[in-house]
Amino acid sequence: MKPVGVDLAKNYFQIHALSSEAAPAVKRKLTRRTMREFFSKIEPCRVGMEACGSAHYWARELKAMGHDVSLMPPAYTKPYVKRGKNDAVDAEAICEAVSRPAMRFVPIKSADQQATLMLHKTRELLVKQRTMNVNA
Repeated sequence: MKPVGVDLAKNYFQIHALSSEAAPAVKRKLTRRTMREFFSKIEPCRVGMEACGSAHYWARELKAMGHDVSLMPPAYTKPYVKRGKNDAVDAEAICEAVSRPAMRFVPIKSADQQATLMLHKTRELLVKQRTMNVNA
């Protein structure tokens, strides 16, 4: 399989994979456990996902399996959505976007980097709430 687009959600993930030019695309709806099984059984390929908190986790997991993972800002994949908004269409758009040579990607964060960012965001929220209380 060449490029694979993954649309992440809470319980189910949508996969859109192009195996070749002539063959139809592989479209699957997977759970967390079956996603690991699916990617461990296929040969290493290029995987694209929209950048979010869980995308960094899955990127680390898939890189450990030998796949080439690329994260993209959601705003950059939106122009590739052809019709309607659902998980399968989003996965197809991600698959299309990851195959573009001029696409910009987000670096994959380590677990420590994500933890540090969480601390900064929590502190920012507490400062905001304190300011609201002082102004009230």
